[in-house]
Amino acid sequence: MTLTSTLTGTAKIVTVNSNRIDAAMAIQFKEAMREHTDGGPSRVILDLSSVDFIDSSGLGAIVAAMKQLGDGRKLDLAGLTPTVDKVFRLTRMDTVFKLFPSLDDAVTAQVG
Repeated sequence: MTLTSTLTGTAKIVTVNSNRIDAAMAIQFKEAMREHTDGGPSRVILDLSSVDFIDSSGLGAIVAAMKQLGDGRKLDLAGLTPTVDKVFRLTRMDTVFKLFPSLDDAVTAQVG
């Protein structure tokens, strides 16, 4: 599981460089997210544009990553492929996370 991150003016963008977040990757994902998001701005954008598949373990890992950010910090999701978007909507996780169609949309959004 490889993640890369960059800093914009108001957010840290973490990009998933894998096509799956599943049971085999969930622990690695959580550890990598902790490394990339420890400290830094209050907003983190997770770029999922390369992810084609996510299972319940992957979903749980993303929720855990959100929780480990702590109070006052938020995790937004960007670039969900249709399959991944469907998983978030079917599980009602679209009510927990703010979903953006693309990374550009997430970066330019006025988030309060």
